[in-house]
Amino acid sequence: MRTVLYPGSFDPLTNGHLDLIDRAVKLFDKVLVAVAVNSDKSPLFSIEERVVLIKESCKKYPNVEVVSFTGLLVEAVELYQADAVLRGLRAFSDFEYELQMALMNRSLDDNCETIFMMPNTKNSYVSSRMVKEVAWLGGNFAQYVPTPVEAAISLKLGK
Repeated sequence: MRTVLYPGSFDPLTNGHLDLIDRAVKLFDKVLVAVAVNSDKSPLFSIEERVVLIKESCKKYPNVEVVSFTGLLVEAVELYQADAVLRGLRAFSDFEYELQMALMNRSLDDNCETIFMMPNTKNSYVSSRMVKEVAWLGGNFAQYVPTPVEAAISLKLGK
């Protein structure tokens, strides 16, 4: 069984993330969406809330499992016995950062492979940070997130 681990803070899950999940389920037997703690970010949703929202948004995929982790990505890859890490690239700036991360992970564990996927053009500019900003400022963010996430953001922000 080929397993890919798709890590991220997913705060919130966007249609760009969902696009990558949708494509990964066709390439791998199992897709582990791994919600990570990122101390550099101040999250809108708790880890537990994000896990629930991702599970709700991925109900139609029987080969998707949602987990959470803290610590090094290579440790999560080993813990969950993943064959590779999946990362999305929206822009050249993403590539520079993601390449450094992939090389660091490879230096920590020779077996840690990273696969990069580009989003479809419809989602190439969507980020969790931008979705939260639009929502906080009262803009229409519904087209950028799955329905369960839209409802949760609206409830959380009292919109």
